[in-house]
Amino acid sequence: MTSSLILSSVTFIYGFAGVLYIFAWVFRKPAVGRLGTGAALIGLIGNAAGFILRWVESYQLGFGRAPLSNLYESLIFYALCITLVYLAVERRTANRVIGAFSMPLAFLAMAYASLSPNISDRIQPLIPALKSNWLIAHVVTCFLGYAAFAVAFGVSLMYIFKRQAEPSRGGQMPPVETLDELTHQLVVFGFLFLSAGIITGAVWANSAWGRYWGWDPKETWSLITWFIYAALLHARLTRGWRGRRIAYLSVLGFAAVLFTYFGVNLLPGLHSYQSTGP
Repeated sequence: MTSSLILSSVTFIYGFAGVLYIFAWVFRKPAVGRLGTGAALIGLIGNAAGFILRWVESYQLGFGRAPLSNLYESLIFYALCITLVYLAVERRTANRVIGAFSMPLAFLAMAYASLSPNISDRIQPLIPALKSNWLIAHVVTCFLGYAAFAVAFGVSLMYIFKRQAEPSRGGQMPPVETLDELTHQLVVFGFLFLSAGIITGAVWANSAWGRYWGWDPKETWSLITWFIYAALLHARLTRGWRGRRIAYLSVLGFAAVLFTYFGVNLLPGLHSYQSTGP
């Protein structure tokens, strides 16, 4: 499929962008950082083009559907969302060091999708339970939330690093107060979209299986993730938590996101992504 070739190329573009951002940070080369932004933009365009083309190809195969139904498709969409959120943050903060901590995450998502021998890129028809208009709303809201949490994780790592690093190495990063506030804003953004994803998922589950909630492993871990980020926001707003404790909670929350996304696929359940083709 042409879309798979484009998306495989995007993997290396994202990897190149990540290397440029890291190089610009380590060697203090702003011009290289600008090249990193250009590479990230090209990768984003290619990612979006491959995603849309895959959608078109499904219609050519006779069962048109949104490419959001299996592990391969969710990974390429996740990489797209991470890059989109990161570039919005870069534009807002005018700081490219954040790319050294965020773009590698988009690269890893694409690399896992494109290079893993256990993941099939075949376009297959939807199973009956997934044939619903709620599919797009549920997946898009969830992954926008996951993407915001991924970038918040990168910013939290920056906060921890800046607190512990020599001034010469951390000086290119935004002030710790800015990093702390940026983590908070990204978590709020992600929390709202995760909440919307859980709600749309519950409505979809009721129409597909006749119940809003069934304690499926994916549902359970989505709720655990929601509670972790809810605790972070609660601690900040009512307890006045700032800085390192919020950064560590953000890291813990992203670990829960990863388990919700990948770990539960090892468990039996209705939400386990099909990773290989027949």
